[in-house]
Amino acid sequence: MTSARLSEKKPVFVSRIPIRWGDMDAMGHVNNAVFFRYLEQARIEWYSHIGRGENAGLETVVVHCYCTYYAPLAYPGEIEIRTYAGSPGRSSFDIVQEIRRSDTPDTICAIGGSKVVWVDPKTGKSTPLPESIRKLMID
Repeated sequence: MTSARLSEKKPVFVSRIPIRWGDMDAMGHVNNAVFFRYLEQARIEWYSHIGRGENAGLETVVVHCYCTYYAPLAYPGEIEIRTYAGSPGRSSFDIVQEIRRSDTPDTICAIGGSKVVWVDPKTGKSTPLPESIRKLMID
């Protein structure tokens, strides 16, 4: 996914996360696995932002995730994660996220994302996206 193709997606949330010293590895940069934690944190913050309300008792499950790295990150600093939502399906939607350093916002350090399925935790089966969630992605 390139930044240009993000124009096809709807921007839905921006999160800022500090880079912690413990996020770095022996090479002196943020470990590749930590990028997935950053993406997860921003995704959960977006979920909290949109609220559960009428959708209480329903959950999301990540069925696919990826991350492409473009530039290293290192402590100290702060990152900005821009979250975009793709067109929703019956019970799933795509999320694409850009990771940038807050002090150099024109530089994309990584692009990652996930395919998320809306599920009923009682049955473990997919369920149609609630209309209120669908609306957030298409309006």
